[in-house]
Amino acid sequence: MTVRSARVITYSVVGLFACIAARMTPPLARAPGTDVLGAFADASSASAPSATNELIAVAPGPLVVSSPNALIASPVVVFASNEAKVDTLTVSGVIQSSLFSALDKNADQSLPRSARAELAFTLADIFEYRVDMSKDLQVGDRFSVLVERLQKPNGAVIVSKILGARLALSGNEMEAIRFTSSRATGEYFDGSGKSLRASFLRAPVAFRRISSRFGGRRHPVLGIWRRHKGQDYAAASGTPVRTIGDGVVVFAGRKRGYGNVVDIRHRNGFVSRYGHLRSFGKGVRRGARVTIGSTIGAVGMTGLATGPHLHFELLVNGVQRDPRLALQMKGGEPIPSSERGVFQRLRTRTLGTLALATN
Repeated sequence: MTVRSARVITYSVVGLFACIAARMTPPLARAPGTDVLGAFADASSASAPSATNELIAVAPGPLVVSSPNALIASPVVVFASNEAKVDTLTVSGVIQSSLFSALDKNADQSLPRSARAELAFTLADIFEYRVDMSKDLQVGDRFSVLVERLQKPNGAVIVSKILGARLALSGNEMEAIRFTSSRATGEYFDGSGKSLRASFLRAPVAFRRISSRFGGRRHPVLGIWRRHKGQDYAAASGTPVRTIGDGVVVFAGRKRGYGNVVDIRHRNGFVSRYGHLRSFGKGVRRGARVTIGSTIGAVGMTGLATGPHLHFELLVNGVQRDPRLALQMKGGEPIPSSERGVFQRLRTRTLGTLALATN
């Protein structure tokens, strides 16, 4: 017997059993006096909302199941909106270990974990010209943030945007107010109306973890105490490294213990240095111009390094300086006087909402 013949016989037997099963299945009995289609139409017309953007699912009924103690099902009407729901939410707390841990603890009932993580990263991005969240935060620092929460038609909840935020770091207050200016650049402004965008970023790695600070330490390879003229950002190999400001590449190559290193001269005379790179960014060579935030290489462990990390230095007039101090910025471009009134009213409302949540 061929394979084709076997298939024909098999399909024929299956079809025969299906026909027998269909004939032996008893039909459903309709309840006396009930028109299924009529009941469906009546339920639809009686329960349908006036809005045209809502979907309706109506279970036909009532039906009688042909079995002892027949169950009578009542019509069930379900309304499903295809519009997203938007509201505002305030989250505040005290730093005990990290910004993410504090947000995770204080927003666990109002935001899913993925949204809480995204909120921490977005807040860090907003303040990235003023604060390096990986090392500037101290235990006891406080924060409050006003967010726009979005619930999609499928039920997913996300943070749409941050409307305002307030940080209290070691007693110093910082504000971020979301405002659209016709002239000043940036999306967020401080309490005085200056853009949070500045000439330099506070950190050369967007998602980072500090493994050492500026100062003396035992060199991990040489085993001797040396002054550590810079900061180390521990990150996975291949993590993008960004330039902290606009400038010109003055060196890109291999240099002693730095391994693969890039030096960039900025307009104010600062030189930023990025060492232990695994590779260089596209087009990064001596004389190339780079813009703030552009990728100039990838984290690696070339040179005197025991593990993948970025070694970052800042030179001012040829002398290494502590980046935490040299990169402190007080503000960027101010809002024009014609927009001051609108901004101040928005700031007052935003801070008032944040104050209510923290009291």
